[in-house]
Amino acid sequence: MKYLLYYAFLIILFTNSTIAQEITEIHTKYTTHNKGKFFISWGGNRETYSMSDITFRGKDYNFTLENVQAQDKPKGWHVDYINPAKMTIPQTNFRMGYFISDHFSVAVGVDHMKYVMLQDKAVTINGYYPNPGSYDELLANNQVLLTEEFLKYEHTDGLNYVNTEFSRHDDISSLFKINNTDKIQVNLTEGVGFGLLYPKTNTTLLGKDRHDDFHVSGFGTSLKAGLNVTFFKHFYIQGELKGGYINMQDIRTTQSTEDSASQDFFFFQRIIAVGGIFRI
Repeated sequence: MKYLLYYAFLIILFTNSTIAQEITEIHTKYTTHNKGKFFISWGGNRETYSMSDITFRGKDYNFTLENVQAQDKPKGWHVDYINPAKMTIPQTNFRMGYFISDHFSVAVGVDHMKYVMLQDKAVTINGYYPNPGSYDELLANNQVLLTEEFLKYEHTDGLNYVNTEFSRHDDISSLFKINNTDKIQVNLTEGVGFGLLYPKTNTTLLGKDRHDDFHVSGFGTSLKAGLNVTFFKHFYIQGELKGGYINMQDIRTTQSTEDSASQDFFFFQRIIAVGGIFRI
């Protein structure tokens, strides 16, 4: 008899434990845990660049332009951001990642930035090139005027930073007195990234034919911080501030493999993206 009571007690204990676990699972919000979830996002950006010394080398020239200024090439609010045939025209950000734990994720993506050297600026030049003065570029004090006849220099299709990011995510919904995070959730994210630069450089140099093709030109590294607002468990909008360093020592400039350029600079990027988060 005592054995029957013992087994009955075990069955009741197991049943209650299972029911309690099922109740806990039912009441655990989807947004409570992130581990095992995938996410994907698409957005746009604006950039600011530091000044840069750019060196141009070839068979009969070798010169450096000092403190060259550049800007981005924004598209503004435009349907091209969601037009599959024209999505590479504006400045965009694509990212796809996986949560390895509730707070940490690994992602891969492309920051499609654009870099345009400012024209009609006087800069210091050091070095030599053929036929100086024939491009209406020479100024006093060892300076030249940047004109399209002398030099057009753009990474406009684009300054492609292909990178991997490792990020931390923290739910700060309680700061906004949000109780049901399955309806709306606010997250803070910070991350570090590194990757390759794969630009398509549009350059007209000393009257030479441009190369204008994709080429692995160097490396980059970056830090970011962002705010993520997730709606109904699966859809989010995210704003990020990202700063980084780019070093490109092998930039193709003309059809000749003897011609190249090199530069390094810092960038600051502002990003707005929309995305989805889900389990498979």
